[in-house]
Amino acid sequence: MRVLGVTLGDERGIGPEVVFKALSRSRQKQEGALVLVGNGRTIEDQARRHGWSDTIRPWAGRSQAGRGLWKVETTFEEANAARAAVHALTCASELALSGDIDGLVTGPVNKASILSEGIPFTGQTEWLTRLAGDPSTGMMLLGTDPEGRWLRVLLATTHIPLAAVPGALTQTGIVGSITLAARACRELGLATERVAVCGLNPHAGEEGHLGQEEAGVIRPAIDQARRTGLTVSGPWPGDTVFRDAIRGGHDVVVAMYHDQGLAPLKLVAFETGVNWTVGLPYPRTSPDHGTAFDIAGRNLADPTSMGRAIDLAWNLVESRYGRG
Repeated sequence: MRVLGVTLGDERGIGPEVVFKALSRSRQKQEGALVLVGNGRTIEDQARRHGWSDTIRPWAGRSQAGRGLWKVETTFEEANAARAAVHALTCASELALSGDIDGLVTGPVNKASILSEGIPFTGQTEWLTRLAGDPSTGMMLLGTDPEGRWLRVLLATTHIPLAAVPGALTQTGIVGSITLAARACRELGLATERVAVCGLNPHAGEEGHLGQEEAGVIRPAIDQARRTGLTVSGPWPGDTVFRDAIRGGHDVVVAMYHDQGLAPLKLVAFETGVNWTVGLPYPRTSPDHGTAFDIAGRNLADPTSMGRAIDLAWNLVESRYGRG
């Protein structure tokens, strides 16, 4: 039997709400076990609030697993939601790395709150990557527009200041991002692995008139990736490549920086978007939204993205390991 872990994220936000709304709508995959990782009181409160009548049993390990919903109650020495969220994320990572769970879905956390506690935290992707021993990973966002057309975006750089992006782009790093994008296509079972690479500058540099990064770093990376047999094109202007991708011209786009890739993704697939960390030793997904403190506790949160994240994680687990 396959086992999927789910963290609640920052319990002050909408994470606990969207988790139980998503589970109540789908009733999860009946052939698997789902393990919630977080504050035990929050788990029980949200279960009651959203009409979850099934027993949520304490997780005792894979050897005793059965179908249904389980819980790992994490505590922290301080009554601090930001620190507790990081603690739960770390515990869930340990479960995944030990093989006690097969995949992980993470609820949203608030980076500013975590940083204010003195924790060197740039994002859940980076945190989980470090805990896994720093394998080559990539942040991919994917979702469908109202017509059901897919847009998939993998970021060459993630949570860094915009001013730091040009210096952070290297030929080796971009080749790694292209390679991960092609790997994602295979893991998703796509028929093709057509990777489009964005330029950094307007008009992809305009033949050097608007910047040198395309000629000096990005194009050589594309050429190197092609020599390994990958189907990759570019560098494409960022103002046109996403339109071509959602119309079926590319399977995945490698964007040079966070907002270059995620602004178009969230424009067309905000409710359906999912964040996937490609390259971890286990499948990990999350919804593509934040904690939304302003609506937390008001029963207004849309669980669609969390539901999609759970579904994708199950699919990736079954693709990698079989149904068990």
